[in-house]
Amino acid sequence: MKTALGKRVAKNGVAQEAFAVLPAATGLHELAIKQANHRDVPAVSRAINVLRLLGASDVPLGVNAIATQLNAVPSTILHILRVLVREELVSFDPESKRYALDAGILTIARKALRQTSFGQRVQSSLDALSVKYGVTSVAVRVIGIEHIIVVANASSNQMLQLHVEVGSRFPALMSATGRCVAAFQPYPWKEIQKKFQKIRWDTPPSLAQWTEEVEEAKKNRFSVDSGNYLAGVMVVAAPVLDRQQRITHAIVALGLNEQTKPSVRTSLCNDVRTFAQRFSEN
Repeated sequence: MKTALGKRVAKNGVAQEAFAVLPAATGLHELAIKQANHRDVPAVSRAINVLRLLGASDVPLGVNAIATQLNAVPSTILHILRVLVREELVSFDPESKRYALDAGILTIARKALRQTSFGQRVQSSLDALSVKYGVTSVAVRVIGIEHIIVVANASSNQMLQLHVEVGSRFPALMSATGRCVAAFQPYPWKEIQKKFQKIRWDTPPSLAQWTEEVEEAKKNRFSVDSGNYLAGVMVVAAPVLDRQQRITHAIVALGLNEQTKPSVRTSLCNDVRTFAQRFSEN
């Protein structure tokens, strides 16, 4: 029996392209070649922006709403949406006349995420954790204090287990992972507090308690959530840090509280931390 914890959605953002300034000595012919190699394709850019906008929205959007936010002509957006619907990247609700991301985008994104170098590097470690402790193990990529994205996973052979799909996206400050994110991100504390207040918990910790747990995560380089975020679920997370001691990824283990004995939990925490340190740059 498996319990789904997440739903896969697209990343937020607007497509942008940067151009390098060429040295003054560069000839006009070379400059023309550089410019030719960086020509925009407006239709493609608009389609990408539509997908990203739908991915960032919590609710389906209509043609006019999309056109307004992208500063585009509604008829142009409508033509783009019709193509995206036909390709099953976007769904259309004929009653509300609104659009949302469809399953086709998940298939594309899932394959890309599975091929990320970090996901491939940590896969054997995740497998080892799941086999040894009977937990679900995942690796996540941290996107600021906005959200985390699952880039690799491993399941146990337990009859009752938790399941998290590659590509699932969650709030960055949730659960044990969130405490690690708060501990190793260079964001102002007031900004982190605002994000924390928006997290939905089954058993919400107080800000004072959560702040203390963030400090413990910074000291111990791992954190444990025992039923705060999801009732009955234990989550252990440890940060993967870059050279500046900022979190870029995290190794996470999830299991049912009733299946994890205190003595086993201590060993699990140590192993999760060890694996995370192995893939850190420091």
